[in-house]
Parts: sequence; C-alpha cells; structure tokens
Amino acid sequence: MSSENETRARALVDAHNQTVTGAAVPVGILTPLSLPGDPTAGELVVRGAVLGARFVAEHPGDFSMRQIRLFLENDQRTADVEHMSRSAAGGLAKLVMLDQVSAVVGQWHLRTSPVVADLAEKWGVPTFIENGHNTITVGRKNLFRTYFSIADRAPLMASFAAEQGFKRVAVVAADTVFGQMLADTICEALAEAIPDLELFREDFAQDGVQDLKQQLQRATDFGPDLLVNAGVVRTNYMIIEAGAETGLLPKVPMMVCFPFPMRSADYWGFAGQAGTGVVWPATRFSPDWPGLTWTGRWFVDTYYNEFGSYPPDNALNAFTDVVVIGQAAALAGAHDRDALRLALETGSFRTWRGPVRFTHDHHQPPEIVLMHYQEVGDAADKAVVVWPQDQATGEFKHPSVKR
Repeated sequence: MSSENETRARALVDAHNQTVTGAAVPVGILTPLSLPGDPTAGELVVRGAVLGARFVAEHPGDFSMRQIRLFLENDQRTADVEHMSRSAAGGLAKLVMLDQVSAVVGQWHLRTSPVVADLAEKWGVPTFIENGHNTITVGRKNLFRTYFSIADRAPLMASFAAEQGFKRVAVVAADTVFGQMLADTICEALAEAIPDLELFREDFAQDGVQDLKQQLQRATDFGPDLLVNAGVVRTNYMIIEAGAETGLLPKVPMMVCFPFPMRSADYWGFAGQAGTGVVWPATRFSPDWPGLTWTGRWFVDTYYNEFGSYPPDNALNAFTDVVVIGQAAALAGAHDRDALRLALETGSFRTWRGPVRFTHDHHQPPEIVLMHYQEVGDAADKAVVVWPQDQATGEFKHPSVKR
C-alpha cells in the first residue's frame, strides 16, 4: 500500500523527469517509502536525489551536457508479504533489468543492504549505499559510499562520554542488524575509552514490540549517567517515550546513534520534553559551515527554498551521490555501467565538502562531529557542535540543569 511519503516522492521524480531532454544517465533510487521501513528517510533521500539531478541539469558545462533521468523503486513494496530484504532485491532487479539503470542510490536499512550489495556485485551495477554498515563496501568493486559507518562514529561517541565523566552507561538496542552492530561497536569503544566503565545493555526484539517500559525500567534501575539509544525506525522514539515514563529522561543525557534528530519537527513532535539534551553523530555540515563549497551552498539554498527547512543527512547523501554519478559519466564520456565504475574508481569529484576520491574500499567519509540541541524546540540549524573540542560551536548543556 502506498504511503503519503511515496506519493510525494513519486510526484517529485515525475516532475523532474518531465524536464529531462537529450542525453540522460538513467539512475535508480531504491529506498524505503512505506512501512516496515523508514518512509520519512526514503522521502528525504528522494528529495536529495531530485535536487542532485536538477543541479546536473542547471550546470550543463560541468557534466558534458548530460542530464539525469530518475527511476524510483520503494524497496519495501512487498515487505508486507515477504522479508524486507527480498522486497529490496525485487526492487533492484526491476531497476537493473527492466529500467536498465546505469547506477543506483538510496539504500538506507542495514537489513536490506547486504542482499542489495551482493546483487549489485553480481549484476555489475555501481551502487551507493549510505548507511552505517561497518564493512558494506569492503572487497566489492561496484559499491561506493560517501557517508560514515558505525565504526567511524563509535570512537567519537565514546571519547565524548569519557570527557564528560560518564562512567555508568546504559545501552538499549534493537535486535536488527543496525541495532546489534551499533551496540556491539559502541560498547567496545566505551570500554576502551573509559577504563572504569560500568555498562548495562538491554537488547529487545524489534519486530512486533509495542512497549519498552520494562526494558527502560531496568535501565533506569541501573542508575546510568548516560543513555545510548540504539533503537531504529519506530523503536528509537519508543525508547524515548518509555524513558520518560520511568523518569530516566530527561534526567540523564541521551546519545542517539543516527541523525534522526535532524528532522527537527518530527523529533520534537515525537520526543517532546524527554528529547532534551540529545547528542548525535552527524556530518560536519551546516548552512553556515565555512567549508561549504559552492555546490553545497546551491544545495542548501535550493533545498530550503523548495522544502522550507535545512537538509538532513539523508537528503545530503543522495544529492552527493547523484552529482558524483553525473561527474563520473562526464569523465567517462559514457554512462554504461563498466565505464561508470572505472570513472568512479579513478576520478576526483567535486562535492559539498570538497573533492572526493574512492580509494580505500570505495569509502570516503566526511568529517564527523557530535551535534546537540541545547533547548527544547531547536531547529536543525540551531544545533551546536559539542565534540570534538576543537570543532565545538557551543557547549553541552546537561538536560537536568534548569535554565
């Protein structure tokens, strides 16, 4: 069943494709647009991809006059009758075999990414997977990534916890691939950064869970200095809700593990007062960041004018991937899959943060920082960088301090 997110996403893609004339690179978007996936993330991915295609069209001299034609597949289209990964595999098959796309962007869930990665290798289609999986591009010829992994973000999160003097840490994690990989990686990083660490970990079954109060009550009884929220779609907010019910939040700080607070209207609408003081890992990206290139400035300004807010990472990543694909096609002088892959492996590409080259395992992550909302209701552009210290733009405010 189509969601409102999918309806809006398809309208964006259709409107863009109506403007495409002449030589066009066919690019597939394989992303979640309905439950049990994260349809909000998928819609943001589509926004970014559409703006990436528009950027290519508006700067023809930089792309050898080529344009981008988009083909959209909801990777959760059949997830109500089969596993999420099988649904994603079916979507990829359509894009590769029927739509004959030259490249694919938009993968979001760790539960679907491994099968998509395996099939992308088998079918030889360059594919960008921008999620936190630690090793998704390792040893693969056709997989590329411009985002950071869980392994990239965990040491930063742990060093911040150590600097704040947190010694008792509660980690509450979903039993998904993302939740378990994240919990395992962050627990190892915390143990290394805090020699006298006291750790409480509670794993729960993601599918079908309706209430996490018992799990959060046990975390509350532990008496932590810090709560690490390793929930995923839906359960990330269930952890916050249950933490508020048990009195844990906003008594102690909460660190979340992917940048869903950047969707500030959704975040405060769901989290409310319990979301006070949240800290999360994000790219070194903001509208006033001095390192923003003219490509990034075009994206920020166009996104704001189009959607009325500043773009979160989901949209930024998809924009980056489509613009890189456009440059690779121009460099190759062709857009068949082999030519694109070779260009991606050997070229240097202009992005919002400067040049990117896919040298080590086809993974070129941006600089990572920890962001923080100081006040309830802050918009994404009001978030401050609190770590690492030499990049800080504001101070960490403990949520228990009245102000």
